[in-house]
Amino acid sequence: MPKLPAHQTPEVKLDSAAGFIENSLSSEQRRGLFEKPGTVVVAIVELTSKSYTGHADGEEKDPQVKVRVTGCEVARTNEDAAALLEAKRAMWRGRRMDGTFDEIGEGPQRPDGDLADLTADKPTEAEWKAHQRAAEERRRAEFVR
Repeated sequence: MPKLPAHQTPEVKLDSAAGFIENSLSSEQRRGLFEKPGTVVVAIVELTSKSYTGHADGEEKDPQVKVRVTGCEVARTNEDAAALLEAKRAMWRGRRMDGTFDEIGEGPQRPDGDLADLTADKPTEAEWKAHQRAAEERRRAEFVR
């Protein structure tokens, strides 16, 4: 992969594929976004780079990278939205304190540490898997009858 000189900052463009976002929105949230312009939903998204331009020697184009949302979960309650917004503020404060607010790169390390307390009342991965197993067992038991 190409390396950019330190003085170049690529522009980031969002790919048009938004399936993960749409799938994570409830019907009520979708209607709210449509019917009430200015409605805000809070989400956690994963971005994956898909293409880049402006990296060849002598090329006149500014560097640009296209990213796609490859994972998304939207807050469904006011409490979840508040927790995500607080995590965002905590990460922002960390970037300011680390002096990386305007810096390109990974920013503060381990922002997930701020989420530990905020996600304490959410199901763990093990609880989710147990839930899935129990649902599958109920489905099979129903099928056997």
